[in-house]
Amino acid sequence: MNNKKPQQKETDWKKILTDEEYRILRKKGTEMPHSGKFNLHFENGTYCCSGCNETLFESNTKFDAHCGWPSFDESIKGKVAYVLDKTHGMMRTEIVCNSCGGHLGHVFNDGPTKTGTRYCVNSVSLKFKKS
Repeated sequence: MNNKKPQQKETDWKKILTDEEYRILRKKGTEMPHSGKFNLHFENGTYCCSGCNETLFESNTKFDAHCGWPSFDESIKGKVAYVLDKTHGMMRTEIVCNSCGGHLGHVFNDGPTKTGTRYCVNSVSLKFKKS
């Protein structure tokens, strides 16, 4: 189920977001591996969408996947939407914020935890709220 709020106009997003946030959240970009501030970040708290502040992931679901991006084994129920992504000659599942539609990254079925999933997320797509 998709509970997206009405979308803002692109001109509004450009005013609200930094250039890098806009490139990733709105244009489906990707940050360079091992460059994001949350890649090896393991404080207790909640990760939120940097576009709309919606809570997305709890810190107890984060793990080091050694892939270069923040990885989680599950999202907060109903907060992430899934979109088939056929770009770059691959079949992947894109993950987007269910509230604002911002691009977060992709989810894979190769996670090492009991869920078997790995949400591979751009740090730029996230804000952190410490517990």
